[in-house]
Amino acid sequence: MIVGLLFVVLLLFGMPIGFAIGIVAFVGLYQTGGASFAAQAPGKMFNGLNIFPFLAMPFFILAGEIMNHIGITSRLVKLAQSIVGHLRGGLAHTNMLASVFFAGLSGAATADAAAFGRTLVPEMVREGYRRDYACAVTAAGSIIGPTIPPSGLMVVYGSLMGVSVGGLFAAGIIPGILICATCMAVIWFGAKRNNLPVAGKRASFIEVVAAARHSLTALLMPAIILGGILGGLFTPTEAASIAVGYALFLGFFIYRNLSVHDLITMLIRTGRITGVIFVIIAFAAVLGWWISFNRFPQALAELVVSVATEPWMVLTLIIIILLAIGMIMDITAILIILAPILVPLTSEIGIQPIHAGIIFVTALNISLMTPPVGACLFVLSSVTGERIERIAAKLWPFLLAEVSLLFVLAFWPKLVMFLPNALGFR
Repeated sequence: MIVGLLFVVLLLFGMPIGFAIGIVAFVGLYQTGGASFAAQAPGKMFNGLNIFPFLAMPFFILAGEIMNHIGITSRLVKLAQSIVGHLRGGLAHTNMLASVFFAGLSGAATADAAAFGRTLVPEMVREGYRRDYACAVTAAGSIIGPTIPPSGLMVVYGSLMGVSVGGLFAAGIIPGILICATCMAVIWFGAKRNNLPVAGKRASFIEVVAAARHSLTALLMPAIILGGILGGLFTPTEAASIAVGYALFLGFFIYRNLSVHDLITMLIRTGRITGVIFVIIAFAAVLGWWISFNRFPQALAELVVSVATEPWMVLTLIIIILLAIGMIMDITAILIILAPILVPLTSEIGIQPIHAGIIFVTALNISLMTPPVGACLFVLSSVTGERIERIAAKLWPFLLAEVSLLFVLAFWPKLVMFLPNALGFR
């Protein structure tokens, strides 16, 4: 009880989530077994980070930083606009489709939100879109980034639960495309209500081909990453380093708009982002150990089973837990703490670990755009100057649609497992 209250108080006072987790973990250990028990925390922190696939995360982050800097984002936007720009609300549809293309480069929702918040949102406002609606479209599409591989959250889940990261990457492709299609449907049906600009001129086939050729070097990157991993040519960690090498090659020798000074700046930024993530992972490992020592997972499992007597009820309750906690807590910390508790429950009701991973990742990604602590909302607010509550007010149709899709993915395992099964991931 004391640990839980302390955690809430620290969050209310604005302490960063990683340090809040660390403090309550040390307090919990000291309360349980005194100073000698708390002294084991550094070793648990090291063990929590000493997982080889975690090396992929900073490489994927750096690759996304480089690709964004050298102008890949604008090329992908032009390609998306040539394909769907003729529809009513064409820039909104472009925003969504560009998120699919950009997902294969960054794998991070906040990177997607920041990139399009600086580029597409101002363009949408100039074309007659309300700024809060433009931000809502960007937030809804941003979660495509960590759903379509590469995905840092999938790397964390696969490393923690001993599940094939390649299998998770394969399983994330269809859900990511479906999120895009679902959000484009929301844009289509709400076009008149939101007074979206009328359709523009349809691009000719030659113009689409020209835009595709202009973006070919960018589109090759996800093809190299996924093709190599799914084809067994290299591991996700090796794929991440290859992605960085490819991005550097484009920046220094093809586009020639990347300098050593730019690279140093991006390395520093990557180090900061990675440091924040790894602090959370390290302290969450300590908290997770304390939670396991006190048999809280077993108590939660027994509570879920006692409340939900049918498999579909168990799965529904797990999704509700993830969505609810995701509204108030960092999703990486949630995954590290709750996955070892809840994934065994999904196994008991016949859900494969890869399928469970997609359910967890999708639910937590949706949490990135839900107030009060949705990271993408804060990024868009800081980048565009729009108020968070105004963005959230325009976001609810997309949120309802994506939550509905989450339940479809959860209760239709063949849809999620089609590609992993076809590629031999069991």
